[in-house]
Amino acid sequence: MAFEKNDKFADYKFKKGNLNFAVVGHVEWMNFLKVDQLPKPGVISHSEKSLENPAGAGSVIAKRLSELTLNQIHFFTALGNDEYGDRCFKILSNMGIKLHVAWRDKPTRRGFSMVDYREDRAITVIGERLAPNYKDNLDWSILKKMDGIFITASDSEIFKIARSASILCTTPRVGLNTINKSNVLLDGLICSNLDPGEFFSFSELSVMPKYTIKTEGEKGGIIFPGGRYKALKNKKLKVDSYGCGDSFAAGILYGMASKWDIDKSLNLAKVMGRDASEFLGPYANNDKK
Repeated sequence: MAFEKNDKFADYKFKKGNLNFAVVGHVEWMNFLKVDQLPKPGVISHSEKSLENPAGAGSVIAKRLSELTLNQIHFFTALGNDEYGDRCFKILSNMGIKLHVAWRDKPTRRGFSMVDYREDRAITVIGERLAPNYKDNLDWSILKKMDGIFITASDSEIFKIARSASILCTTPRVGLNTINKSNVLLDGLICSNLDPGEFFSFSELSVMPKYTIKTEGEKGGIIFPGGRYKALKNKKLKVDSYGCGDSFAAGILYGMASKWDIDKSLNLAKVMGRDASEFLGPYANNDKK
């Protein structure tokens, strides 16, 4: 892939490569609202802007990876056999992503993401997170042909198969028990250091990942081994932080699969995470300004 640095913004311009990627994970049908204020007891808030999209870490990472490679992204997921599941399937397929779906007789998870003028954000999800598992009748052999795989929701058996890829990354939201039970070496374990739901200590891991990255938004983050890193300043007005961490994760996976060193991979991840904050929701082309 051609690589060009702009010293002013530490940005990178790409010609798409031809690496093969898969994502195993979850989807949530989200309503993104730009509101005058976040909800408070007894107070009515007003939405200034609204859009709906399939989202969640699995969807966002798959979409962002598709922007970096000429090859189609394989996305293994589970969807409810309902209207929202159908809409998720159609929209993600129209984005050029190849979906492998385990259809469930359960509702597709939905949610609301609200952001106000101060960029404060609140998310509420409705229903069970649907995750694929190894017993689902999907073509798991495809995972063995991948250059890079990111897992956001699965079981330990899928981790074992996915380990045949050159690079394997995940998030602690998969569940530390699932990760430990697989007993595989992860190339990257990526999480938010600001989210209590993603907190863990290294003593809880049975196998230490090659790299662990804990993001802290505008403060940058920490990479082990390596130490602290700084975030990039925004080029445009910040709008919404939804999808920033997932975009960052896609950049790390792409860089590692490209056999870049960790600093170069981190630079791409920071650009992708920063740019995702400049529009509402997770997909820039769906935010009509």
